Amino acid sequence: QEDLEVLIAEFQSLDAKRTQVIESPCPPPSPRLNGSLSAHPEKDELILFGGEYFNGQKTYLYNELYIYNIRKNSWSKVEIPNPPPRRCAHQAAVVPTAGGQLWVFGGEFASPNGEQFYHYKDLWVLHLATKTWEQIKASGGPSGRSGHRMVACKRQLIIFGGFHESARDYIYYNDVYAFNLDCFTWNKLAPSGIGPAPRSGCQMSTTPEGSIIIYGGYSKQRIKKDVDKGTLHTDMFLLKTEGAGKEEDKWAWSRLNPSGVKPTPRSGFSVAIGPNNRSLLFGGVHDEEEEESIEGDFFNDIYFYDIGKNRWFPGQLKGPKSEKRKRRRGRQAEAEGAGDEELEKQPPQGPVEIVREVVAEDGTVMTIKQVISGPAEEKERSESEEEEEDGALGQQVEPCPRSNAMLAVKHGVLYVYGGMFEVGDRQFTLSDLYSIDLHKMEEWKVLMEMDPKAQEWLEELESDEEDDDMEGAEGGEEEEESSEEESEDEEGEEQHPSVQPDEKHADYLSRTEQYWIKLARSNMGLDAKEKKVVKVAHAMAKTFYEDSV
Repeated sequence: QEDLEVLIAEFQSLDAKRTQVIESPCPPPSPRLNGSLSAHPEKDELILFGGEYFNGQKTYLYNELYIYNIRKNSWSKVEIPNPPPRRCAHQAAVVPTAGGQLWVFGGEFASPNGEQFYHYKDLWVLHLATKTWEQIKASGGPSGRSGHRMVACKRQLIIFGGFHESARDYIYYNDVYAFNLDCFTWNKLAPSGIGPAPRSGCQMSTTPEGSIIIYGGYSKQRIKKDVDKGTLHTDMFLLKTEGAGKEEDKWAWSRLNPSGVKPTPRSGFSVAIGPNNRSLLFGGVHDEEEEESIEGDFFNDIYFYDIGKNRWFPGQLKGPKSEKRKRRRGRQAEAEGAGDEELEKQPPQGPVEIVREVVAEDGTVMTIKQVISGPAEEKERSESEEEEEDGALGQQVEPCPRSNAMLAVKHGVLYVYGGMFEVGDRQFTLSDLYSIDLHKMEEWKVLMEMDPKAQEWLEELESDEEDDDMEGAEGGEEEEESSEEESEDEEGEEQHPSVQPDEKHADYLSRTEQYWIKLARSNMGLDAKEKKVVKVAHAMAKTFYEDSV
């Protein structure tokens, strides 16, 4: 803990050397997860702060501030003196006061090896009009934590839950705090009734009346020495106040039993407030614990919760409208134009699982499972028409399944940035940016694609000496190649002198690789044995053309 505090102080001393605000155009931010993405209350901008990145050897934490210009589809980096220390898994909330304020509370800092954590309990405000950071020091606030949730509600910031982890133990919270935005004071709430069990990573949203809704989340508990059991929560609660949001108001917990189609159990999902009095949930992961490993099913679906009707329903893409489909359906097109209401009225059907095989540049075969809700049946259409439409929908772009992405909604459009997914022991951190119009729900748009060069993975180091030679996350291509060579040495394979292939040979290798990638991607409906055949065939082809070099 003391070592981490020293490291944080060193970073802060470097930040303190900044004396002026510098805003400059820049490429898209590097891959990251567990940052915050917030919509500017007055401008067509999104604000990205903080986050983390792990390359297989080292954990990187950020306190960079990026602005995304929605109209120009461009990023700029804003360097401001004396920012909050580097962190991830914090919470940010925007209020429209004085040209806009971004409030940030808590989060964590991790040691480079990812084994030690420091949990913040500080509160900061970014004044968007003047581009200045200010730390607000007020007593009586929450203890240090990350994975908590925070919303702005009636001139207050309401904070719920989270966790604190040390080298020896961990604790999950279910306490509730309110910070008054007028007099800058903390107040620990003592609601009546039975509330949620301690948890982190839940969905927290506000109602127009000033109540708070909590859904889901994750917690773990120690069942015996060195054995922990995780719990995916799927319950839902309402925290209601009898008053106008004053400190002396009485709060009460009550259990909610929503109707409709609830999200499948998951953790690491991302949340936002959409139009038409609806909150939404995107992505996440469901970990399947086996004897020696944990495998996760990652999601890229959307679920809406209608606050007024206390009802969940899945967000289903309608697909772009075409003249042919309009003519074929006749009057049905008019009903479809009614928007979200028809989408909500569709009878619920069971989820459908889609399995994809994707091959990374280094030959790793990734199995990505995606669970989507089945579309409602339309008896008026023939089977051939359904197949035609399903085929059209199947060609649409969409974010790959992921957890811990960053979400923001502006003018009814949802923006999804970054996040991560795992394949075996390897973690893929993303830096792409997608959007979808929540009013129309027709199609995803790719605003920024993932740069393959930004993706690196370094094998775990064997010794402390090698750790000293490690470089930053920016230039990982050469490191990645050297780590592959070292792993081949360990396997005892005979090493050959480096030979560069001629153009004809290189073209053959490229075409061979592309063939197997296409084959792996196309086999979505294979059973387990057939998948093994594809994996083995790919490995044989890869070995063949590497040996031929």
